[in-house]
Amino acid sequence: MSELFSDVLARHVAGGTVPGAVGVLGDGSPVAEGLDAPGGAPLRPDAVFRIQSMTKPVTAVAALHLVQEGVLALDDPVDEWLPELRGLRALPHPDAPLFEARPTKCPIRVRHLLTNTSGYGMMTTDSPLRQAMVDTGMEAGAEPVTRGAQEWLDTLSTLPLAFDPGEGWRYHHSFGILGILLGRLGRGSTEEVLTTTVFSPAGMVDTGFTVRPGQEHRLVAAFRRSEDGFVETEPAGAGFSVAPPFDVSHSELVSTVPDYQAFLRALLDGRLIDADLLSQLRRDQVPPSAKAPDSFFPGFWDATGWGYGVSIVTKGAHRGSFGWSGGLGTDFFVDADGSVGVVMAQVEMDEQVLRLFGHLQEAQTG
Repeated sequence: MSELFSDVLARHVAGGTVPGAVGVLGDGSPVAEGLDAPGGAPLRPDAVFRIQSMTKPVTAVAALHLVQEGVLALDDPVDEWLPELRGLRALPHPDAPLFEARPTKCPIRVRHLLTNTSGYGMMTTDSPLRQAMVDTGMEAGAEPVTRGAQEWLDTLSTLPLAFDPGEGWRYHHSFGILGILLGRLGRGSTEEVLTTTVFSPAGMVDTGFTVRPGQEHRLVAAFRRSEDGFVETEPAGAGFSVAPPFDVSHSELVSTVPDYQAFLRALLDGRLIDADLLSQLRRDQVPPSAKAPDSFFPGFWDATGWGYGVSIVTKGAHRGSFGWSGGLGTDFFVDADGSVGVVMAQVEMDEQVLRLFGHLQEAQTG
């Protein structure tokens, strides 16, 4: 790891951004800075973290691997395997009253899931659809899932789409659907598909929906920043140690910096998908007409696009780079020249954590 990259980690730990963090640059060895909790033990380089939305690139690559094998096609309607999504209705605009929903112009296709353009996703304005998502428990959040994949999908399918598939962009829910889809293709469960298409060929030994048996002590706690310091939101070794009594194929993974580094190296060197699909993954796939200013946080589209499961830098010194973050303080970044950076901490995303990520990206290419 470059001295500058390591120094940034150490400075943010000392400054109270996070209790500790593990990071790696390129093909170097992961370095841990700080503690596994306020007042805790030194953080281990092989600590297991809840990676939340850094699951999305993994799920996307698994799906693209199956596209490469001919099991799927990007323009396949997903209701062939997910009949719950037949006969959907869409609103004329995301803030419209629910009674204005009418039959969709086209079905949800595989590419719509990969690009967050299915019509399902987080609502950013105070609208009838947002209230309906609250009322049905379908809002996205940082907490572990509390309902099984079938119940989650059944409930989601009762809601209208915010727009016709392909005509807008909303974050998150498309990838829960994609996770369920992977387990409906006759190739085994979702985790078995992830194992055969991504985990095994990349050498990811500590990534899954649960921590490996006997390794629960490596799963660090999760925290939220408050005026009085860090508040624990999920205890160490809990939540992902034993599989819940329902299907979690719509959920998110735990992983380590060494595993995610191995994932990115295998992705870039062609072990997971071929060069053409990798080129598509790292190219902006969202048309300008779908990039509504209120579809995500303000200014998101100013210099950012979305490929297949990753964000794409579209302007500036890092143009052509791709990456994504997890809501509990994890992030990765692949520069246009192929240099890789990964960092994992355990503090819910806020301005200070985002500043850490920005400083690490500057150090990576500085």
